[in-house]
Amino acid sequence: MDHTNHVRLTRSELTPALLEGATIYGADDHKVGKIDHVHGAGAGGFAVIDVGGFLGIGAKPVAIPISDLEFMRDEDGDVHAVASWTKDELKMMPEHRD
Repeated sequence: MDHTNHVRLTRSELTPALLEGATIYGADDHKVGKIDHVHGAGAGGFAVIDVGGFLGIGAKPVAIPISDLEFMRDEDGDVHAVASWTKDELKMMPEHRD
């Protein structure tokens, strides 16, 4: 997916209501997971991403600083983000536990 024409979100838009459910694309531009929930607010918060699994079953939750993700809207208005990690790198991160 070409993200160059997607509109970047502002800091004030980084709310749990907007970010939860957003698809995350990895460094190789493949889908790596979805945001399950958010801890904290704004750029100082953490996004808990479900990585791997199938239809949410067997997915591993990992916590990523929101500031490490580039959030944007596509042409349809759907919010998504780009990470600097691949799916395999995210799977190697420690599992997040609430």
